[in-house]
Amino acid sequence: MNSLKDILYKVTLDAVVGSTNILVRNVHFNSRKVAINDVFVAIKGSVTDGHQFIENAIKQGAIAVVCEQLPNKTKSGITYIQVDDSSRALAIMAANFYGNPSENLKLIGVTGTNGKTTIASLLYQLFKKAGYKVGLLSTVKIMVDNSEYPATHTTPDSLTINQYLKMMNDEGVEFCFMEVSSHGIHQNRTLGLKFEGGIFTNLSHDHLDYHDTFAEYRDVKKRFFDELPKTAFALTNADDKNGSVMLQNTKAKQYTYALKSFADYKAQILENQFNGLLLKLNDNEVWARLIGTFNAYNILAIFATAELLGLEKEETLRLISELESVSGRFQFLISEQKITAIVDYAHTPDALQNVLETINDIRTKNEEVITVVGCGGDRDATKRPKMGHIASALSTKVIFTSDNPRGEKPESIIEDIEKGVEPQNFKKTISILDRKQAIKTACQLADPNDIILIAGKGHETYQEVKGKRHDFDDFKIVKEFLKQLQK
Repeated sequence: MNSLKDILYKVTLDAVVGSTNILVRNVHFNSRKVAINDVFVAIKGSVTDGHQFIENAIKQGAIAVVCEQLPNKTKSGITYIQVDDSSRALAIMAANFYGNPSENLKLIGVTGTNGKTTIASLLYQLFKKAGYKVGLLSTVKIMVDNSEYPATHTTPDSLTINQYLKMMNDEGVEFCFMEVSSHGIHQNRTLGLKFEGGIFTNLSHDHLDYHDTFAEYRDVKKRFFDELPKTAFALTNADDKNGSVMLQNTKAKQYTYALKSFADYKAQILENQFNGLLLKLNDNEVWARLIGTFNAYNILAIFATAELLGLEKEETLRLISELESVSGRFQFLISEQKITAIVDYAHTPDALQNVLETINDIRTKNEEVITVVGCGGDRDATKRPKMGHIASALSTKVIFTSDNPRGEKPESIIEDIEKGVEPQNFKKTISILDRKQAIKTACQLADPNDIILIAGKGHETYQEVKGKRHDFDDFKIVKEFLKQLQK
């Protein structure tokens, strides 16, 4: 049991009804999880308002309520805390409740549109190989040193983050690498955490279903760097025009990385092949198993971060050469007929362009590039024509299909994608609603040495249709269809 007064340390209180000198068992923002002697934090969400469930939480045993608006009638024996912003209060309370675990390890946040998962996951790999106990909070999975847990959000809620960080403390974890999404920053999920450093990858078109404008999306990312302490470092991509914006108001020590611009950490691509990259990192040559220019940026960010965290340069270079690609990020196989199939999470215009340009840079131009792509339902619809334009312009054949349609009609999503196809590229495209059939068709269309790109879902092992998730793994499915062709 914890004292409510201790849990509220550093929370700005507007009003208190009742006593804070009480012991509480747990903190929840989901009223259905509340039990006897818990605190319920009522948060105004984009879909539901937690204030509607205060009564339910009390019935289930809540001894205290944190809210932005006090109920018209308060109940005796219940403590009510009024705050200006419940999500901010929850983040600080979560950190206090779990003993401020971020202060007991070195926490690195990675933010940007593309590359977050790759950088965080590869840093986890690298520091594990260097012999440290390491944590990972990513879109793909959560790792508490060697123990794996499923991930539900890119950036979990603040209670979940602190719960895992506390588990990491208990396991003696020294470093934790964490993806920091714009949703997570905007909803204050990372507030109350002490970061050792922040990494900015790039900024391109995404999440405009959530953020009203690109400027708002950019400024939310910037807020993460604004809130870094002066003891931390801020590492930013100088080749991205928004890279310098991230550093404008940060108190952290500033560092840059780039392939094209002047920067503290520089990389040059010496060789770019399907089996890897030969890079020069600050005048040190290194071979990496990852592929493409976008991964050259990711590797450079990893190299810089490792040095900023005190790893020996020679050891870092050796470990970079041993790193393996992340699930669903340019994950590829070559069939017996020499057909290359690539599965990638590219679900933004910029990411799709990066992957297709990488393929076109490496291929000899005698092969076909057959792209299977769709867009998620109930998400930013403005990017759909852009995805259609890029896929049809940079591929020799394109199959538009379903991604995770969620509550939308797949036909409507595909129609939006097709609006971006220019007249000269119409003949390259076909539409097949069923994603499995689309992948099968791509395999049947491919000749030896051709390249199939299946974009959009990457590591996901499900497809979400009308609120239900069905088993669906792009990599397993394409592997199976290519095997069938061998028979």
